[in-house]
Formats: sequence, C-alpha cells, structure tokens
Amino acid sequence: MNIRFASELPAEVRVVAKIVDQDTMPAGLPATVTEGASASRFSGKPGQQFDGFAEIDGKVRRVALSGAGQPTSAERLAHLEKAGAGLTAKFITSGEGAIVVDFDGSGLDAEGAAAVLMGARLRAWRIDTYRTRLKDEQKPTLKEVIAVNSPDGTDSAWEDASAVALGVEFTRELVSEPGNIIYPESFVARCKARLEGTGVEITVLDVAEMEKLGMGALLGVGQGSARPSRILAMHWNGGGSDKPTAFVGKGVTFDTGGISIKPAGGMEDMKWDMGGAGAVAGAMLALATRKAKANVVGICGLAENMPDGNAQRPGDVVTSMSGQTIEVINTDAEGRLVLCDALTWVQQTFKPARIVDLATLTGAMVVALGHENAGMFSNDDDLADALFKAGQTSGDKLWRFPLSPAYDKLIDSQIADMKNVGPRWGGSITAAQFLQRFIENGTPWAHLDIAGMAWADKAGATWDKGATGFGVRVLDRFIRDTAEA
Repeated sequence: MNIRFASELPAEVRVVAKIVDQDTMPAGLPATVTEGASASRFSGKPGQQFDGFAEIDGKVRRVALSGAGQPTSAERLAHLEKAGAGLTAKFITSGEGAIVVDFDGSGLDAEGAAAVLMGARLRAWRIDTYRTRLKDEQKPTLKEVIAVNSPDGTDSAWEDASAVALGVEFTRELVSEPGNIIYPESFVARCKARLEGTGVEITVLDVAEMEKLGMGALLGVGQGSARPSRILAMHWNGGGSDKPTAFVGKGVTFDTGGISIKPAGGMEDMKWDMGGAGAVAGAMLALATRKAKANVVGICGLAENMPDGNAQRPGDVVTSMSGQTIEVINTDAEGRLVLCDALTWVQQTFKPARIVDLATLTGAMVVALGHENAGMFSNDDDLADALFKAGQTSGDKLWRFPLSPAYDKLIDSQIADMKNVGPRWGGSITAAQFLQRFIENGTPWAHLDIAGMAWADKAGATWDKGATGFGVRVLDRFIRDTAEA
C-alpha cells in the first residue's frame, strides 16, 4: 500500500474519506451524506463506516465516513488507526485503485493523522503469493491512499511511522510463509536480503559453530530435521558506546512436537511457531529504517522440530551452552530449549544492558489471556513497567505474571539440573522460570509469551485473518521510551 500526500483533491480519484469523531459530524458535508449517515445510525464510533454519493468540485464522488471515537479517549491513537484500517477493509477489493483521506476540519495533529495512515496501510497487507484462482472481485485493487489537507508535520510523522509499518509487514511475511519455504537457512537468507543496505551487521552461527559452543539444548531440538539449525544475530549500532538492548526470538520454523508429536488437527498452524523470531527481525528492520539512536541486537534461535530416527527422545539429557543440564521430559516443550542457548550466547557475546525475549511458547498462555494480551514475566520491575507502558501506547498489549522460587522448584529434575516441563498447572510460569535460570549476573530480563497474539483466526482492527505482526510495535516503542529517551 502506497501512502502519498497531495496539495489538492486529485480529479481522477472517485472516493473521498473523512475521519469523524463520535457524535460530531464535520461541517461542510453535503446534505445527502449527513442525512444518509443519520438514517444509517452512523455516530462516529471507532471503526464505524458509512458511505454515500455527492457532488464535489463538479464531480460525483463516493464520500466515506470513518468513525474515530471520542477525542478524549485514552485509546485515541488506536481508534484513529482503526478508522484508517476500516477504510482499507471497505475498499481493498472494491475496484477502486486509490482513495483520498481529506483531513480538512478533522482537528487532528500530525501524530493523529499519521495514525490514520498507519491503520490504512497495515490493514492492506495480505499474502496472495500462492493463490492462483482468485476471482476478480476477490483480488485487491486498492493500491494507494492519498492524504490531502493534512496537518503540518504529517509527512515527517508518517516517514517515521512507515518504518514501523515496514517492520510489521516483514514480520507478517515471515510468519505467514509455509514451513517448506521458511526454515532456518531460508529465514536467515530472507533477513539478509531485507536488511541489506540498512547498516545492520549480521552474524550467523551454523551447526558446527554451535557444537563448538556447546549449544546442546538448541541443537537437540533440530537434530531430527533435515534442515540444519542456525543462530542469527542482527546488530544495529546507532547509540554510540552504550551497551545494547538485546531482543531474543524463538524461531521454531515448524513444530511437529518431535517424538512427543502433536495431534494432526491444526498442526499446519505450527508454521508460525517462529513468531518471536519474526517479531525480532521485523523490529530490527523498523529500527534500522528509521535510524534509531540506540544500540540494539536482535537474536533469532532457529530450528525445525521434526520426529525422524535421529530426533531426541523424552528422557534424554542435554547440556546447554551455560553448562546446565536439562532432562527433556517432553520434546514438544522445545521453544525454551532453543531460547536458553540463545540467551546464554547473547549475554556472553554482546554483554547487553537488558534482554527481552519473545516466543510463542505455551498454550497455557492462550488459556490465561486469550487473544487480547501477551504474557510478560520479568526479574526487574523497571523493565516490566517500561514494557507495559510501551504495550499500552503501541497497542501490542502485555500483562505481567509472577515469578518466584515456589514455581521454580516445580522444574527440578531427579537426574539433571532441571527438566524442561513442570506439572500441568502454571505451565506458562514454569516455562518462564526455566528461562530465568539462564539469565546471568542479574541482567534485567523480560520474557514475552506471545502464543495468543502472533496469529489471528479472524480479522482484527489493523490486520486480516492470519499473521498479526505482534511484537514489532511494542519493541520499537520500548526503544523510543528507554534507549532513545
């Protein structure tokens, strides 16, 4: 979706949209539109839509109204994004190639106008790569949104916001691709190609290098696959000599469950078990594109969990890079095995000031929070508070869960330092307790369990059914609020 700015209403565009606050109809609208909106009970609620026809500048045009809710709402920016997204959803397959958003009389500032454009662009993303039989009425036609009468500074605000949109779209792309297209090696290749020329430094560890480092936990997950595992590091150095912030993502590019194989029903969804790594890659693209004044390193632990004759077995004991031993009770609790070695490596290699990991880690998190919030665990209150605030601002919302020694003892093993799963209850918490054992020297750390947020079975405010791109925006906002503050 292209967003551009114009000084006047283009004669060739047939659709003109207005952003409407709740219970406040803009002045100057043709009577046919205002009366039609009233008759349709359009009141400007967030995301509410109405359209009619009127003569504007001597030409009959389609006039669309999109509700933005109350101007005083704490969720104002989210509602403005929803207003923009609603326009895209309405016209994406309408036959129209472009629509105009006329900000005249909207009362918005540059940030608000950019939020409308952000929603419009994000809602336009879809993946039709493998669809060869779409009917004409199913094919997207809307290619451009043109902003006219935009508030001063909107073009600059949009340039900044569009970098984040680019990152979200890249995450959606990675998460949406099937497992035969995105696997550890191709994930690395896709990131290299997308990040080329951005200034991001890339390091890749292959199996031989990981073996030398003693990454028995990560390598154990991938040993049953014909696709070799990888570690991908993306380093953006925009903050001088400051210690970097580290983002670490779980990248299980397909998860059968291994020997502890998952039920067949719905297993195809496990192509998105690399949603944490996808979010890290998208965040790094966003930060580099907008030239963030911060030092950030993004680490993706990449493996495919398959059940061949070489796969690890329940009951196997593996040795992690940290030297700690792990009894593998369930091979479907593999994400924490990937992450623990990635966490050790990033601490020993980059000496980060703080660490945030993201993972589609546990089904228990979906049971607890549904699809409204990701779970957050942290050993540092200041870090947790900053992430919570960033989630509220960005719309990638987080909710904090506890950590304590009472939970920690549930993953003690009789024959190793720990086991990779605890009892049925508190599954998300014991998974976080497991990861905490690999945090060294009291480094501030947070774990985000995004299992309920990386993929959506129905359309949301700014995404269609499928990959949501969750994680990019909260990480970007977190860097703005902390490292760049």
